[in-house]
Amino acid sequence: QLQLVESGGGSVPPGGSLRLSCTASGVGFGTYTIGWFRQTPGKRREGVSCVSPDELSPYYVDSVKGRFTISRDNAKNTFYLQMDDLKPEDTAVYYCAADNAAVMTQGYNLCVMGDAYGIAVWGKGTPVTVFS
Repeated sequence: QLQLVESGGGSVPPGGSLRLSCTASGVGFGTYTIGWFRQTPGKRREGVSCVSPDELSPYYVDSVKGRFTISRDNAKNTFYLQMDDLKPEDTAVYYCAADNAAVMTQGYNLCVMGDAYGIAVWGKGTPVTVFS
């Protein structure tokens, strides 16, 4: 079982950029579908971007398409979320997550259906604030 640790959150003005990192410890990182979720108080957790082990067909929620980019470096057991052109509505706690279940082999499945199935591994979260 992996353990995940996020870093890179912070406060930026609108239009700014941040890069979140999530480093995994444990065996088998390269077999996990990974992704980023976010949550604000009173709102349901949202799958922001997820990608499969082979990085084919990454999933992005509509609100971040063209602004966020997910990537992974399996050699470093690390994955990233590059966030550009940040907006106040991007303010949230961001969580990284991973799962290697058969139903989670695609990024879409992890981001959209992951909570229903129960995602195996979560980081503790890192806050992102986009202030006006």
